[in-house]
Amino acid sequence: MAVQQTRRALAPTHEEHTPQGSGVQQRDRHYLHLQRLRAAKDAPEERLANFLGWFSIGLGLAEVLAPKAFGKLIGAKGKHTAFIRFGCGLREITAGIGILTTRRPRTWVWARVMGDAMDLAALDVALMSKGTDKGRLSAAMAAVAGVAALDLYNAQQLSTVPGPHGGMAVLHTITVNRSPEEVYRFWRDFQNLPRFMSHLESVQVSDEKRSHWAAKAPAGTIVEWDAEIIEDQPNHLIAWRSLEGADVDNTGFVRFDPAPGDRGTEVRVEIEYNPPAGAFGAGVAKLFGEAPEEQIKGDLRRLKQVLEIGEVVNSDSSIHRGPYPAQPAADHQG
Repeated sequence: MAVQQTRRALAPTHEEHTPQGSGVQQRDRHYLHLQRLRAAKDAPEERLANFLGWFSIGLGLAEVLAPKAFGKLIGAKGKHTAFIRFGCGLREITAGIGILTTRRPRTWVWARVMGDAMDLAALDVALMSKGTDKGRLSAAMAAVAGVAALDLYNAQQLSTVPGPHGGMAVLHTITVNRSPEEVYRFWRDFQNLPRFMSHLESVQVSDEKRSHWAAKAPAGTIVEWDAEIIEDQPNHLIAWRSLEGADVDNTGFVRFDPAPGDRGTEVRVEIEYNPPAGAFGAGVAKLFGEAPEEQIKGDLRRLKQVLEIGEVVNSDSSIHRGPYPAQPAADHQG
């Protein structure tokens, strides 16, 4: 498995050990390589997004220029069909232009996913209406479902970074106005983690290296795993991996580096995990508001608030579901 390979890469050996940790250095090199690909817009997910952008514009033009003929082609009938197809065409053209003119256009590809869901709902209503061509509508629904799966796959690709060994990777950095020693000490006491990790139910420490974790998952479920620390550099780095039998295999590290200009500590978290059902499962989780990248972002904001002001300040005016940690006035995130 991908994460098992990552475990072997991160695990320290007697033959090789560096002050910074060979596994962590390997991850950094991989991250920089991905950044170069992104800068050149040559990453596979960006090429797929470009294809979807041109496809969206082509489909949209067909619906805008010939809405009645397009409706007839897919088996839809009714006095409002041409108007609906024209509106959908404008939506497709807008999404296509957004994809082609934006670097790493995950927001626009997610917009296509939502548009696909609307199209499937509309076709389902048309399928139950009288006087429509059921065969053509069924074929159109199958085609839209196929495109929706491709859109969802690409949206998830653009929203996450592939890990060095094939799993899904989440990276985020935030600056906390506290010393590396203080931040490390707070994080290393795992009993503190549920204070700022909103999806974390509990952490039970077994010994200096091993612990048992329970976290909330989509649809009200709970996932659990045992983890062990594979590298611990006081005031600088903690690296871990899940053990055999984990509900979700994962591995990663958190690093505490002095921030430039004596501004405190840059806290960098990287996690590689294997979601159930792979990229598709991760995409479904994102639709339910359970995406790990959003969790980590929010968790680090809460960490900043807990360490700087002593409590979490939530904002109900945010676009996120439920209370969400308020955006700090100024911090460094990546």
